[in-house]
Amino acid sequence: MNLLLADANNSISLNVPGSFSKLSGLTAGGIITTLISMIMVVAAVAFFFMLVIGGIRWITSGGDKGQTEGARNQITAALVGLVIVFSAWAIIKLIGTFFGVDLMNLTFNNTAV
Repeated sequence: MNLLLADANNSISLNVPGSFSKLSGLTAGGIITTLISMIMVVAAVAFFFMLVIGGIRWITSGGDKGQTEGARNQITAALVGLVIVFSAWAIIKLIGTFFGVDLMNLTFNNTAV
């Protein structure tokens, strides 16, 4: 297990010619950091669009109680989702502040076993 962690900072050499030549310097920390950032952005955008669609559903409900209730539930779910995404971001920043582990710029030390 320690051997795997020791080699985690080594670059993955794909040696792909052409426009994909930037892939030759990938690291495990860079991949994890990019995945965390992408998940946060996709989740925030998805919940924002859910909020907008819920608002449109509310406007077009025409006073029908069932449709208005469904739109209100969707807006509530979207707001809860946004709070969860921003809370996760805040927790990541707090972990970086208190423990010195910056998950948004993750690097692994190359230590010998």
